[in-house]
Amino acid sequence: MILIVDDKQENLIALGKTLESRGFEIDTALSGEDALKKLLRNDYELIILDVQMPGMDGFEVAEAVSGYRRTSDIPIIFLSAVNVSKEFITKGYASGGRDYLVKPFDTDILVLKIKTFVKLNNIQRSLQLEIERRIVAENKKDEFISIASHELNTPLTSIKGYIQLAGNALERKNIDQTRMFLDRSQKQVTKLNRLVGDLLDTTKIQSGKLQFNFQYFDFGTFLINAVENIQHSFPDKSLRIKAPDISNIRVFGDENRLEQVVQNYLSNAIKYGPEGKEVVIEVLLLPDGKVHVNVIDEGIGISAERQHQLFEKFYRVEENSNRFQGLGMGLYICAEIVKRHKGTYGVVSEPEKGSTFYFCIPINPAISELN
Repeated sequence: MILIVDDKQENLIALGKTLESRGFEIDTALSGEDALKKLLRNDYELIILDVQMPGMDGFEVAEAVSGYRRTSDIPIIFLSAVNVSKEFITKGYASGGRDYLVKPFDTDILVLKIKTFVKLNNIQRSLQLEIERRIVAENKKDEFISIASHELNTPLTSIKGYIQLAGNALERKNIDQTRMFLDRSQKQVTKLNRLVGDLLDTTKIQSGKLQFNFQYFDFGTFLINAVENIQHSFPDKSLRIKAPDISNIRVFGDENRLEQVVQNYLSNAIKYGPEGKEVVIEVLLLPDGKVHVNVIDEGIGISAERQHQLFEKFYRVEENSNRFQGLGMGLYICAEIVKRHKGTYGVVSEPEKGSTFYFCIPINPAISELN
C-alpha cells in the first residue's frame, strides 16, 4: 500500500485515482500529523510526500519517519511545486527522501520509480529477515550444542558412578546393593541410547535418509506393547488405554517408528503430569478409514503462543527451568514420522488444564504415496 500525503484534497484525489488505475493500493493523509498516526497503525510500501504543508512540512515528516525503527526503511518520494530551489531538493535528500519530483511530472516516470523503490525495499527487507533468521539459527545451534553436551554427559557420569559403586558393593559381597547400582546404571544406559538415537534420527531427517519399513501390523498388539514398554520405565505412573475393539485392526505403516511417537507422547505426558494422575491413551476409529490416537494428561498445559513451536527442532517447553530435561528433538522426530505416514499431528492444551497430543494416520494408505 502507498501513502500519499498532501494538504490539498484535490491533489490527493487526482494522484490517488491515477495510481489506482495502475494497480496500486492507495491510502491518503491531509497533514503530516495525520500521516504519522497512520504510519504507526498500518504498513506501507512507499510514501509520496508533499513538501510545503501547514503544521509539519514534508521534511519534518520525513525526519520523523526515518527516526522510527518501524518506518525507517519505507522509501519516500517528495513532490514539490514548480521552480523549487536547489536548497529544497538537497534538504529533501538529507531528510531521508529517495527521490524528489517537481510538478508537473510524468506519470509514467513516477510509476516506474514507485515500482523500482518498492521492489528494492522488498529485497532489502527479505535480506534483513534472512540475516535475522540465520543469526537466530546460529544462536540455536550454539545453545543446542551446549544442551546436548550437558544432556549426554549427565548419564555418562551417572553410569560411571553407579558402576564404581556396584564394584565397591561387590567387593563387600553385598549382592543386593550391587544389583541396585547395576539396575540404576542400566536405566542411565537406556536414557543415553535414547538421546543418541534422537541425535542420529534428527541428522537422518535433515539429510533425507531416515529409513522406514512399511508393512501391515496388528494395531491392538502394537499399542499394548508401546504402553507396556513405557510402563517399565515409569512403574509408579498409571496409564490407561481407552479404545473400541481394535483387536482386528491391521495398519499399514512402520510399527517401530510409530511406537517412537506413542512412547514420546507418553513420556512427555508423564514428565509434565502431576503426581497421582493417570495418563489416558484414547483411540478413535474414524469413518474415513483413519485411526486417531490421543494421549491425554492433566499436567501444566501449554500456552497458545507456544503450541505452534512444540514440533520444531530443538524447542524445549521449559527452557528456563532444570525441571524438565531433554534435547528438544522428540516431538520434531514424531512430526516427521507422522508426515511420512501421510498423517496429521498436533496438540490441544490450556495452561493448568492439561494437554492432549494426537496423531492421525490412514489405516490403508496408498502404498505409492508413502514412497
